[in-house]
Amino acid sequence: MDLISLYDCLLKHFGKQYWWPADTPFEVMIGAILTQQTNWKNVEKAIENLKKEKFLDPRAILNASNSKLQSSVRSSGYFKQKAKKLKIFCRFFIDEYSGSIKKMKKEPFQDLRSELLDLWGIGRETADSILLYALGKPVFVVDAYTIRVGERIPLFRSDGYEHVRNFYESKLPKRVSLYKEYHALLVELGKNYCRTKPLCKSCPIKKACKVGMEG
Repeated sequence: MDLISLYDCLLKHFGKQYWWPADTPFEVMIGAILTQQTNWKNVEKAIENLKKEKFLDPRAILNASNSKLQSSVRSSGYFKQKAKKLKIFCRFFIDEYSGSIKKMKKEPFQDLRSELLDLWGIGRETADSILLYALGKPVFVVDAYTIRVGERIPLFRSDGYEHVRNFYESKLPKRVSLYKEYHALLVELGKNYCRTKPLCKSCPIKKACKVGMEG
């Protein structure tokens, strides 16, 4: 099964995901940091708390006390670290781009990606989530589900984040909308079927998957 056929199969089964759910690009950026090592339901709770405290603004986050900010994002886990990450990111966002999404979007992709990766607490998956979902840059986000599905079909043997990212980007049309939807669909497949202990019998791509056929 090629990548476009896989995408069509997943889209038919799950429907459009309209990911990333957020009211603003800045909320997407905050969500990308908070979702590290936790599930989305916990992130939603944290974002709602930030909204209630009127912290969903880069300057408000910088001005917030550590204890108040930590309390607001507690549901997302590792709340002390994540509060620190939010402050570091917001300082960068304000100092380098005056808190302007429009200005940030104008920065060349590779330069901006390097800047994000230089920040404490921002890894490749988080940086690429910000670039794709908040800033509309054509980069394919790689996560545990993306790798797991790809290895099980198998589409590739994973040789690190960049290898997997380059695989998807080299095989797919360079379209932001496609990258967004495809990544979201792979997450749905991973959460619902392609788990650590896979549920192959009811999986929509069973016939195309080596693991599914063996099961």
